Amino acid sequence: MTAVDTNLLVRFLVADDQDQFVAVQAALAVGPVWIAETVLLDTAWHLRKDHGFDEAMVCDAFKKLLDTTNIVVEDSNAVRDALDLVSQGLQIADAMHLTSRPPGATFLSFDKALVRRAQRAGVPLVAHPPKPH
Repeated sequence: MTAVDTNLLVRFLVADDQDQFVAVQAALAVGPVWIAETVLLDTAWHLRKDHGFDEAMVCDAFKKLLDTTNIVVEDSNAVRDALDLVSQGLQIADAMHLTSRPPGATFLSFDKALVRRAQRAGVPLVAHPPKPH
């Protein structure tokens, strides 16, 4: 199995450097390829910042990766669930944080918009930290 870094994944998804794109294609064609959730988060950031992708474009790219037979994405079910939450108004990083938590864990955040969007999307156990007495 081969694990890939963000820079390979970005080159593969945007194909902006032909030599590197060909090299990545060859690397991805050999056996199973592991993509860590942290690499996906970093890739999403670079796709938006450096290549003008919006959340929907990032989600489409990640869905294609998830559907590629020799690519193994860490906690792929949580990643798929996160991509579904993006279509309900959450940002991809926030959605991945929510879907990667242990079952039954309450997710606390000072980010009012995140809590509101998560609650609106029906994500359970998302709240602001309790106020001290």
